[in-house]
Amino acid sequence: MDRLRSVLHGVAIMAGYAFFALSIFIVVEILARKLFNYSFQGADEIGGYVLAAGTAGGFGFALIHRSHTRIDLLVSRLSGRRQAAFNLLAYVSLAAFATFMAWRGCATLQQSIEFGSLASTPLQTPLWIPQSLWAGGLVLFAAAALILAGRATAAFFRDVDALNGEFGPITIREEVEEQVHDLTAPRRDA
Repeated sequence: MDRLRSVLHGVAIMAGYAFFALSIFIVVEILARKLFNYSFQGADEIGGYVLAAGTAGGFGFALIHRSHTRIDLLVSRLSGRRQAAFNLLAYVSLAAFATFMAWRGCATLQQSIEFGSLASTPLQTPLWIPQSLWAGGLVLFAAAALILAGRATAAFFRDVDALNGEFGPITIREEVEEQVHDLTAPRRDA
């Protein structure tokens, strides 16, 4: 799990840099259009590729940090065993969905490679390039979801309180503790 966590962290960092570079590219494109009546052509296409790949890469990172939105209005009022059942159901369902997305993403990539598909845009990008990054992010997400679903299943039969603590929605107390930790932790750049 630690290896997967570090890979997902690296992917999230790369996605962040890609989004930053894209924002600079868009600003330069806007300035070029306004000041010099010139367009680089394809900023929107490249933006779509970066958005798809970066978002898919971020899914797994968000999952291991329990950052996906979960509505726990009713679940939080249930007993420990029932809460554990819903938490397990949430992770197993997410693992099934993530696996389906990765499967279909890889199938789409395979078709693009087989047919030599090009984007029907002025750039005529070979679609296997952005789809490889997108499908790779989906595969990492599925791997993380399957591993966590397996851990949640094992915890369900061992210790439901541990399952609820590790796999339940983040509580307000945990959010506050994380914010306090972030504020009091020594900065690396200082």
